[in-house]
Amino acid sequence: MENNKKIAAAISAVMDYIKTEEEIVLMQTAPRELQPAPASPAPPKLWGISGRQAMMQMRSMMQAKAFHRQ
Repeated sequence: MENNKKIAAAISAVMDYIKTEEEIVLMQTAPRELQPAPASPAPPKLWGISGRQAMMQMRSMMQAKAFHRQ
């Protein structure tokens, strides 16, 4: 009985995989009008850009030894 449950689970998993693959192929071959439009890219996050820019500037100043004492 336990062996039958394992076989049924394996067959179910394989059938689900085949169904998913078929759906992917159908979506790829569908005309462009039926496919959803791609989402617009997210706007840039200005605080993140500013923070990264400040870190890069600090590193370049450290490399130029602007903060090292002699």
